[in-house]
Amino acid sequence: MSLSVEQQLERIASSYATRAVELDKLGRVDEAIYMYLKAIRALQRLVEMHPSSSLNSVYISRLRAYKRRVEELEKLREPPDLSPAENRVAEERKEKPALKTQPPLRPPGRPTGGPRQPLQREKGPGITWADIVDLEEAKRAIKEAIVYPTLRPDLFPHGWPRGILLFGPPGCGKTLLACAVAHELDAEFIEVSGADIMNKWLGEAEKNVANLFAKARRAASSGRPAIIFIDEVDSLFGTFSNEVGGEVRVRNQFLREMDGILDKTKRIHVYVIGATNKPWALDWPFIRRFQKRVLVPPPDFEARVGLFKLYTRGIRVAEDVRFEELAHMTKGYTGNDIKDICLDAYYATLRELFESGKALQPGTKPRPVERADFIAAIRRRRPSVKPNMVKLYYEWYEEFGAL
Repeated sequence: MSLSVEQQLERIASSYATRAVELDKLGRVDEAIYMYLKAIRALQRLVEMHPSSSLNSVYISRLRAYKRRVEELEKLREPPDLSPAENRVAEERKEKPALKTQPPLRPPGRPTGGPRQPLQREKGPGITWADIVDLEEAKRAIKEAIVYPTLRPDLFPHGWPRGILLFGPPGCGKTLLACAVAHELDAEFIEVSGADIMNKWLGEAEKNVANLFAKARRAASSGRPAIIFIDEVDSLFGTFSNEVGGEVRVRNQFLREMDGILDKTKRIHVYVIGATNKPWALDWPFIRRFQKRVLVPPPDFEARVGLFKLYTRGIRVAEDVRFEELAHMTKGYTGNDIKDICLDAYYATLRELFESGKALQPGTKPRPVERADFIAAIRRRRPSVKPNMVKLYYEWYEEFGAL
């Protein structure tokens, strides 16, 4: 069977990238740059051919990683007399500015500026349980899986869960839950995106995974619990019809590391919290390593009331505002949606103040936010998650959920 143009380009990009890494490890800087540039062009062509492809996030992240590596190698180069091979590299480099003039490549809905770098903090982020409105079942499940065993391991003779999967629509509090438990325990908090792990410099991703877990084990060995938080975990543990590089090896390395901390005979306080908006994209071997699987749903009525109160703290609100009314009007909205509504309503008052010319006068403040401001903001902003999508999360929970 003949390969499609897309499949051929994938193979070409993978071939160029593999050769670039080989040359890079041998210290043949100029030739490595040349092959990285070839891989970059092939990946750019893939993205341009199929702008709506589900694999574009992988292609773009890998493309950015190769560009960063080219920039790093550029700094290592000294300008010697060029050989014929190096002349080819020089020619490629002359074309490189064209890459910078193109619009930034990014998957829909992702911010610009490249993938996040792993965040390693000495202490957990300053989010507490009180900052999370409702989600009582999710809080309880996380406390039972992480907080209680850490505080009293002697009460858990048969071990405790060390893999926790948080799944649900975007903007409902999965990251907040991970931050809150880290703060509760003053844990070493290591945050990384699944896409970051999969798209680091090819050939080094397995080493990055090993280093990630080694750092967590060192913290736990010193008596401090460690939490590895993996956002977009489906990027790491999902299934793909096409592989660009050594993704299989990286996932196998992660499975080995997970098995190491899941050993019930080891009384180690290293936990892996994965968050995903697409739990159905996960492979079963990875699902079963997350013994706790917790649905983080959109807020119910009482939670929406609480969210409006939370996100209007420090803002003057008019007497005609009834949070219960706003909560009824925002059924199906996520926590982030409600936060944006509150900000939109407040910004309306700021806009009036600045347009009146009084904003720069000392002591002037915007008027209170009125009911009409909230109503206008709600009408402008529709729920970010459709009801049929929410149904899919509950169906997956019925099959795989494990509180």
